[in-house]
Amino acid sequence: MKNTQIAGTQAGNEPAGNVTIVEFSNAGERQGDAAVPKVVKSESEWRQQLSPEEFEVTRHEGTERAFTGQYWDLHDQGIYRCVCCGTALFNSETKFESGTGWPSFSAPIAEENITTIDDRSFGMRRIAVSCRRCDAHLGHVFPDGPRPAGQRYCMNSASLRFVKG
Repeated sequence: MKNTQIAGTQAGNEPAGNVTIVEFSNAGERQGDAAVPKVVKSESEWRQQLSPEEFEVTRHEGTERAFTGQYWDLHDQGIYRCVCCGTALFNSETKFESGTGWPSFSAPIAEENITTIDDRSFGMRRIAVSCRRCDAHLGHVFPDGPRPAGQRYCMNSASLRFVKG
């Protein structure tokens, strides 16, 4: 669940202001664990960096319309990074056709790079997925994915930046 701030340190014994993620090369090779500064910006700084749709999705937990995002039907090999901070989030090897119109993955590239929280908005109970480093909203995870884990990480293209491997 979500990494919470506790009296100067975060859960996991990280110094306040840092998070531990797993870094990956653009080819998807694991580079190792890294304690990195948490990315915190003002709304105006995020607005300057992101397109209006990227801003709405990542900073205000919006959702792009199905079948409109640039990655829902992409089949190239590579990795998907956070559009806000560049953290590696998903590998194309775990991407699958879910029929939903959003990029869907069976697993994150590293569990350490995401956080999940209960989302009870719109009268539903879902699990929201965010980037651990900058808290960008990415999408939701559902228990109807392929075996063996049975997870479908249903992400917004607007929250991702694809890097060819």
